[in-house]
Amino acid sequence: MQDFDQKKLSEFQPKHDYFVGVDSDGCVFDSMEIKHKECFIPNIIKYWNLQAVSKYAREAAEFVNLYSKWRGINRFPALVMVLDLLKEREEVRKREVTIPDLPSLRDFINSGVSMGNPALQKVIDRTQDPVLIQTLKWSEAVNAAIADMVTGVPPFPFVRESLEMLSRAADIVVVSATPGEALQREWEENGIASYAAIIAGQEMGSKKEHIQLATGGKYQDHHVLMVGDAPGDLKAARANGALFYPVNPGREEESWERFFREGCKKFLAGDYAGEYESQLIDEFEKLLPEIPPWKIS
Repeated sequence: MQDFDQKKLSEFQPKHDYFVGVDSDGCVFDSMEIKHKECFIPNIIKYWNLQAVSKYAREAAEFVNLYSKWRGINRFPALVMVLDLLKEREEVRKREVTIPDLPSLRDFINSGVSMGNPALQKVIDRTQDPVLIQTLKWSEAVNAAIADMVTGVPPFPFVRESLEMLSRAADIVVVSATPGEALQREWEENGIASYAAIIAGQEMGSKKEHIQLATGGKYQDHHVLMVGDAPGDLKAARANGALFYPVNPGREEESWERFFREGCKKFLAGDYAGEYESQLIDEFEKLLPEIPPWKIS
């Protein structure tokens, strides 16, 4: 059984002068599309009785999780956001389908606990709340589908080369909202787990917490970098005064090659902060909209 204790992060001691946090789904692995389209979304439709509006449920879930500024957020707030988008949609209202509100899940999200199945189970043990029980069943079904479906997905080109280069000068930690068991399996399956000092998933807290616990007071300014493919990764980096390298959705191979040939070297040479980083982030932020396409027309 994997150890998901946050103490692994807070007690982490640097071996190098530099730190790099790396997201996993959609960043290291081309796994976002298959996980959401084949595992998350079918189970959203099944467990929340959205069969009559499956087309619109799929569009909402793909927008939130793949093609918007919320790409990469934790599964529980993402689920609530998908349902809220469905409630607003005229086509759904016309079909007179009841979209669940999930008030107790909203309370769980806002409680400040680490948003993973173990924390959810603790609340269920105390409350026996039916909405949370259904949420856990859904979440476990998603995990089972991912374990069954998502295999043989290699890292993007230039990921392995980048990790090899970084490992000589930087401490590497996986910083992800994915369950730790899946992360461990995927990184080990592809022979890259040895590059990571810690593989931190949703059970160890938010990405912001991962970076704070692992780096707080341990590295010099501009010696901490987060590599990610979602605005939440950028937000987590900025909350900790860290630099950010974007892996652009839809342009992942190009992004990793640029990191290997250019960005990584600039970071380790102290030439990353400032104009170079700003240009990369400007390019990244233009790729992920805030307004769903069905609200624009």
